[in-house]
Amino acid sequence: MPPKLLGASVAFLRNTWRGLTAMRTALTLLFLLALGAMPGALLPQRNLNAVKVDDYIAANGWWGRLLDRLQFFDVYASNWFSAIYLLLFVSLIGCLLPRTWEYARQMGARPVLTPRNLARMPHHASGETTRTPEDVVAHVEHRLKGWRRMVREEPGGVRTVSAERGYLREAGNLVFHFSLVGLLVAFALGKMFNYEGQVIIQANGGQFCNSGVYNYDWFRPGLRVDGTQLTPLCVKVDGFTASYLSNGQPESFRADIGYQSGADLDSGVWRPYALKVNSPLRTAGDRVYLLGHGYTPLFTVTFPNGEVRTGATQWRPVDPITLASEGATKFDPPSMPDAEQRRRNQLAITGMLAPTASFRDKLLVSAFPAANDPAVAVDVYRGDLGTDAGRGQSIFSIDQKMVAAGGLVKAARQNLRVGEELRLDDGTVIRFDGVRDWVSLQVSHDPTQGWVLVFSVLIVAGLGLSLTIKRRRVWVRATPNGDGRTLVEVGGLARTDQAGYGEEFIAVSGDVLAHAPANATLVVHKA
Repeated sequence: MPPKLLGASVAFLRNTWRGLTAMRTALTLLFLLALGAMPGALLPQRNLNAVKVDDYIAANGWWGRLLDRLQFFDVYASNWFSAIYLLLFVSLIGCLLPRTWEYARQMGARPVLTPRNLARMPHHASGETTRTPEDVVAHVEHRLKGWRRMVREEPGGVRTVSAERGYLREAGNLVFHFSLVGLLVAFALGKMFNYEGQVIIQANGGQFCNSGVYNYDWFRPGLRVDGTQLTPLCVKVDGFTASYLSNGQPESFRADIGYQSGADLDSGVWRPYALKVNSPLRTAGDRVYLLGHGYTPLFTVTFPNGEVRTGATQWRPVDPITLASEGATKFDPPSMPDAEQRRRNQLAITGMLAPTASFRDKLLVSAFPAANDPAVAVDVYRGDLGTDAGRGQSIFSIDQKMVAAGGLVKAARQNLRVGEELRLDDGTVIRFDGVRDWVSLQVSHDPTQGWVLVFSVLIVAGLGLSLTIKRRRVWVRATPNGDGRTLVEVGGLARTDQAGYGEEFIAVSGDVLAHAPANATLVVHKA
């Protein structure tokens, strides 16, 4: 590489590093990080609710697709957010290390020499006294106890005192910024070793064990989590109660659960806990949250040969106010020697569930979220559900491709209240038996949450120190006049722009000059 090109490259890298490690760059990146996090709070995120993301994209057309391409629905895992995060981390480290080294040097350094002309200081006071310079200095040292000070002797019997206070201001500043770095590191490690999963459990004794990712309906592992070493934990939901205001707004959700962790898993002991929305279960380092609830319609199918089967599959709320729900409850027919014939006679009950039914002619709507008078408007499909094709499918819907291809045919449509039945053309009877509650739980594991709390507290403490402590200096010069009197000068300098030092300087200088005789001259001014 030519020397000129090499020099230009080195200069470019040096200037880039200096710009990146400047404090104003760190503050700019911190602002950009906060600004970049806003879409994560305002827009649905795919890792939290993929269905809402799909609905948002479908409802907003090209704008939704553009936001998706720009990763606005995966903000915290996006390339641009990670780049800001990494640059902020490097910038903070690069600007903090030199400041820490400089602060360590200052802590070991002596206070600066007393200026020759103290009258030019922003704060100045002077007076004459009959005390000797040694007595003045002794009094000053006693008055400035707690300050870092240095006594010096100058020619002509002059004594000076240099004192400085407020070193903890910079310490607080460093604590704030290093804690911010620690917080970023804790968040990064949390993304690597945490996991989060959601599961729907029937509220009639349904159980869930945190033994593998396949037990979850949705699971998001950290970068270093493979799902084989999850915290051993079991939860059993014994019941659920909800209360609503008159307008249908939820007032409280409560799931009465039992849980096992640690030695309980060996002894079989279930410990009771009242799980509420703002009262998660904390056990074995994991947290269990109550996210919401919905309803499971109960159907009983009596086939022509007399065989009876019951189905209880949760349906998904589509209206958060009234909890009107949609879903699909699927049945296999009685045993048949021909597998193809069995696939052609599978049943699916789809439609809408209204917890509190209200009819507009024959149109069923939900009037209230509580299950006061449940009813369903169902479409019954018969044919091949595609469950034997080896492909996963949603439990909340049927395969519309099978419907379009004629593999699934609508056999009946009817509104049903609790206890009512409908009969298909082949004699199959379907009865609606009511509803039961299900709850949605979230299990969260984050081994760094304690460190996040510690660094958050240190950030507040460091910020408090840096905002409340003032860096200031005081100098005192005692000069003998040769007539038995001593000229005492006091100068002060505030190294920060905070108010309040003027009052403190007046108090200090007044005390230093308090023993001057009544005929001494005393001048106090603030520049």
